[in-house]
Amino acid sequence: MSARSRLCVALVTVLAALTTGFAAPVAAAPVAARATVPRTAVLDGDRLHLTKARLDKGDPQLRRAVRALATRADTWLDQGPWTVVDKPRPAPGGDVHDYLSQAPYWWPSRTPTADNPWGCPYVQRDGERNPEVDSGTDRQDVERTFDSAYDLSLAWYYTGEKRYARKAGQVLRTWFLDPATRMNPNLDHAQFIPCKYDGRAIGIIDFSQSYTAVLDAIALLDTGAPGWSGKDRTGMARWNADFLGWLKDSDFGQQEGAAANNHGTFYDLLLAGLAYATGDRALALRTVLDARSRRIAPQIATDGSQPQELARTRSWHYSTFDLVAYTRLAAIGRHVGVDLWAYRGPDGQSLFKAVDYLLSAATGTAAWPHPELEFLRYAATDVVHAAADAGDARARTAVPALEAPPGGDLWALRPAAEQLDSITG
Repeated sequence: MSARSRLCVALVTVLAALTTGFAAPVAAAPVAARATVPRTAVLDGDRLHLTKARLDKGDPQLRRAVRALATRADTWLDQGPWTVVDKPRPAPGGDVHDYLSQAPYWWPSRTPTADNPWGCPYVQRDGERNPEVDSGTDRQDVERTFDSAYDLSLAWYYTGEKRYARKAGQVLRTWFLDPATRMNPNLDHAQFIPCKYDGRAIGIIDFSQSYTAVLDAIALLDTGAPGWSGKDRTGMARWNADFLGWLKDSDFGQQEGAAANNHGTFYDLLLAGLAYATGDRALALRTVLDARSRRIAPQIATDGSQPQELARTRSWHYSTFDLVAYTRLAAIGRHVGVDLWAYRGPDGQSLFKAVDYLLSAATGTAAWPHPELEFLRYAATDVVHAAADAGDARARTAVPALEAPPGGDLWALRPAAEQLDSITG
């Protein structure tokens, strides 16, 4: 045996000794998968890789977090897959493969009759969710598809349990790839209003608020997940490229990109995420750079408040919600060499100030002083984590006082902000 071989054997022996005594909650990941750093769009692939290495060495805090993640993933194993073709009626255009959702804050003003089955005209009640939107459309199913794909892919990446990867692959193939069940890559009929609009630009937020998590789920599976084939990778790449084309060129995409509140911020997040994932680095870079003067400067006030979001009946939700988009966009910025956290507007506007504005309410030291129909303190937890990671001393001090969201605080495993409360629109 050569000296190099003897050294390798010795190192393996030492590593085995160091990890002895740590009871793994789930099976270890295959060696081949461990060697690959995922090319994620929002999450930091290098950081995930290092986190997994710490986990494999028995870090007790990470193992507790993985148990919580595995619990979430386990709930998806006997659910789905979901598909756009299951809704009781097709989208207004008549194609069952077109995605359909209904405007959440619009309500019938009359009692439905045979001549007026919807109870039209519909009227807006901001912040009050019409339960109709959760039946008869694709809205809940797409949320389940996105959430399950993300949880399952992360669980596979950290545990190596094949069942998680195979389920994630089934979920994604059914929604996006299989000819009989796939969704067309457009949002022409998102957030329609009965008897008023067949679809609206504002409906893009159904995807922009969380589809970048799916991009990261795909990147995780691409590191060698069992049951995730080259055909699957090629198919998702093509779907994403087609969807990016629709997002850039459609009238709805142009309108949503011009929005001056959270809709515009989330549009930029989706545009930059898709651009980065499909190899259009220049578009991703331009989108992040433009967000400084197009989003942060006009949408964040000198004191860190977000006036457009404070005007809502759910001002806490929308203030944290908008910052989910900003912090995820800043994460994409890291991949293309832009530090969005470092930007200061002409009057001192910055992402750090916007997060700091939330800290008293996020830590429970003071009441939120603006209108809010349902205050959920944990809605700010991820964005405070993001600011702390980016170097905000006040946010770092606040982290121990944050309220964990339902299911536990998983920041250590997936350090990118999620929308932690469920209201949409």
